[in-house]
Amino acid sequence: MAIFSKSNVPQFTVDVYQNEYLPEGGREVNAIATVTSTGGGTIGSAVGAPHLYSAGEGPDAAVAIMVDCSGSMDYPPTKMRGARDATAAAIDALRDGVHFAVIGGTHVASEVYPGGGRLAVAGPGTRAQAKEALRKLSAGGGTAIGTWLRLADRLLASADVSIRHGILLTDGRNEHESPEDLRASLDACAGRFTCDARGVGTDWEVKEVTGIASALLGTADIVADPAGLAADFTQMMESAMGKEVADVSLRLWTPMGVEIMFVKQVAPTVEELTDRRTEAGPRAGDYPTGSWGDESRDYHICVRVPGAELGQEMLAARVSLIVPGADGTVQTLSQGLVRAVWTDDMAASTSINPQVAHYTGQAELAQVIQQGLDARKSGDFDGATAKLGRAVQLASASGNEDTAKLLSKVVDVVDATTGTVRLKARVAEADEMTLETRSTKTVRVKK
Repeated sequence: MAIFSKSNVPQFTVDVYQNEYLPEGGREVNAIATVTSTGGGTIGSAVGAPHLYSAGEGPDAAVAIMVDCSGSMDYPPTKMRGARDATAAAIDALRDGVHFAVIGGTHVASEVYPGGGRLAVAGPGTRAQAKEALRKLSAGGGTAIGTWLRLADRLLASADVSIRHGILLTDGRNEHESPEDLRASLDACAGRFTCDARGVGTDWEVKEVTGIASALLGTADIVADPAGLAADFTQMMESAMGKEVADVSLRLWTPMGVEIMFVKQVAPTVEELTDRRTEAGPRAGDYPTGSWGDESRDYHICVRVPGAELGQEMLAARVSLIVPGADGTVQTLSQGLVRAVWTDDMAASTSINPQVAHYTGQAELAQVIQQGLDARKSGDFDGATAKLGRAVQLASASGNEDTAKLLSKVVDVVDATTGTVRLKARVAEADEMTLETRSTKTVRVKK
C-alpha cells in the first residue's frame, strides 16, 4: 500500500515472507521483508542506462567526487591518469542541474573544482571547466580520508537538495590520521550523505574502504586495473543519478514484550543494521536505508516473542518504510506485518520459509569468507580451509555463481557439495582482495 503518488517518484511496497507458525514454547520469529520501489525516473543503473528526465527535471541532487592524489598514485603513473579519466567520465554522466564538486585528497583535502567553498551546477560549460581543472590533479602527499569526507560534507550541505552523494577513490592505506579520527569523521557524516568507495590497485586496506561505504550506506569495490576506472565511475554516477528518494528508513514497531534480536539487509549485500537503530516513539525504532531509485532490497528481521498457548496468534512486528516530511512529520510509504501463530501441527511449525533459509545461508557465506581469509592471513591454514570450504558449499547450494568463481581463485575445489577444498599455494593479491571486498554480495532466492 504505497502512499507516494507524485509523478516521477517511486511507489514503495513491502512484502513479508515468513513461516508464522510456532510450536508450543516457540519464541523466535524470522521474516524477510522485500522492499521494492518502482515507477521512478530511471530504470536500472547500468552504464548507458536511459534518463527519463528532461533537463532540469528529476530529483534535486548534489555529488562530491573525492580523488586520491597521494604520492602513491604516481606508482605506476597509469593510476593518476586513470583517476583523471574516470573523474571526467563521471562528470559527463552528471544530469543537467545537479550540483557537484571535485575534491583532491592527500593528508589534507583541497577543492579542485569549482573552489571557494561552493558547488557548481552541471551544464555543458561547467562540465568542460571541471574536466579542464582535472589537469591540475597531480600526485604528492599522504592520505587522511577523514579530511576528504568532512570537506565533502561541508560542500554538499551548502546545497538545498534532497539527494547528497559522494564518490571516493583511494589507492592506499589511511596512514596520516588515526583510525579514531576516521571513525569520528564517518560518524559526523553518517546520515548526511551516502558514499560509494573504490580501491584502485592492491595497496589499500579492504576493511577501511568497505567500512567507509558501510558507514555511509554506499557500495564498495575493487578496481585492480586502473584501466577499468572510467567504466566503474560512469556506472556509479549513473546509479547516483537514478536515486529519487533520500533518507528512507525502515521503521520497526513491536508490541510489549517482544525483543528485537537483529535487523539486517541481506540483498543485494549483507549489511548489519541492528546497532544503527534510533528510537522513534514507544516500542518503535528506525533503521537507515539511504537513498532509493528503481530497485529492490531484502531485509531479515528476527524477533523474540513472549510464550503463548497453542491456538493463539499475535502481531510480532510491523515493518514500515518512512521518510521525513517537509513539515517535520513522517510520511509512511508502505507497511508489512510479521505474525506469530502457535500450533501443534508439527509439519507447519517445523517448515522453514525458503527466503529465510536462503538469506540465513547468504549471511553465513559472507561471514565464513571473512573468517577464512583472516585465518589464512594469520597462518591458520586448517581454519582457513574449513571456513573457505564451508563458503564454497554455501555458494554452490545457493547458486551464488559470482562468489563461487571468486572462491575458486583462492582454493582448489575438490567437491563443492561437501565443501571439500585445498588452499592454493599461490594466490594473486588482487584475487584475494576482490573476494574479501565482494564477500557481502548476495543473490536472490532461486525461482
